[in-house]
Amino acid sequence: MKNSRIKPWTCLCHDSAAGTSTRRGFLGGVGGLGVLAASVAVGPLGLLGSRDAGAAPAAVAAPHRIDIHHHIVPPAYAAELTKRGLGQAPKWSPQASLEDMDRNGIATSVVALMQPGAYFEDAATDRRLARLSNDYAAQMSRDHPGRFGSFATLPLMDTEGSLREIEYAFDTLKADGIGLMTSYGNSYLGDRRFWPIWEELNRRKAVIYTHPLQPGCCRNPIEGLPPSAIEFPADTTRSIASLLFGGAAHRYPDIQWIWSHSGGTLPFLWARFTRQEIDMKDKAKAVLPNGLLAEVQRFNFDTAQGHHEGAIAALRVLVQPSQILFGSDFPYRLAEDVRTGLAERNFSPAELAAVERGNALRLMPSLRRA
Repeated sequence: MKNSRIKPWTCLCHDSAAGTSTRRGFLGGVGGLGVLAASVAVGPLGLLGSRDAGAAPAAVAAPHRIDIHHHIVPPAYAAELTKRGLGQAPKWSPQASLEDMDRNGIATSVVALMQPGAYFEDAATDRRLARLSNDYAAQMSRDHPGRFGSFATLPLMDTEGSLREIEYAFDTLKADGIGLMTSYGNSYLGDRRFWPIWEELNRRKAVIYTHPLQPGCCRNPIEGLPPSAIEFPADTTRSIASLLFGGAAHRYPDIQWIWSHSGGTLPFLWARFTRQEIDMKDKAKAVLPNGLLAEVQRFNFDTAQGHHEGAIAALRVLVQPSQILFGSDFPYRLAEDVRTGLAERNFSPAELAAVERGNALRLMPSLRRA
């Protein structure tokens, strides 16, 4: 049912030019995060990156990396956002993706629809945009063989529509996995309403890539700070918690989950999670019979905006390098940031090779075409 509250993908952002707070699309909030760091420069095509303006790109190895956190913006989807007053989509094209990939030794990017995905609180619209976006991604793969895989989006709040789209995405389009948001309004991925969908994806042993957005619970109370700065990583953590403590993670063990941004705030809140497991007592035995840590160590995590030393060090306390995958966050960030950042972390050559390529191939053997 529709309501009058602010949509979960919008935010109240301060308009410095007007000196007033105005309602802007979620997209502007995401892109605005980069201005918080003085060291970030504007890269080619107006994208955010750290390369000095005018500097020649550094030499990189032959393309071999697989990027599993790479957004697409189908033109019809961008037009839908504009029509609904939800902000302007970032500047993007398949060619822009290929150019950044070529600069950074990326053989293949597994693309996913930008946020808010197929979630507009209307089943017919959600189904239409999911199908449109999945067809667009599949056509990209055909147009550029070996360069693009795809995480198909679902109209997740519509169970029947999602089950139909799963069949179409995997059986007709040959998608490599599913791409979802971490929350849909106030519903997180551990919510029982989604269990019939997880049942089918568990049967298919599917990979599910997740991306956060501004959650329905939190309206970003700090003026001038975009939701991507705090609420995005927090929303990832909430969704992880919902799967773990609600029992879905254990119930559907054949789903391979990928969490963005090195797990959000999970590594830093780990002591609180383990305390919750203790406090749940007998209930913990029912939903986490193998223990909390065992479930978390089955999860996978990408490195988009989580490639700095603190994030990687904290994540590696919980999981092995075999559970970490290269992710760029293009076009919101350039792949160079992650490529150079990971090279500075304490990975052995074999571990780095796994993070940059091998782990993705283990999860999605279909990418061997890359």
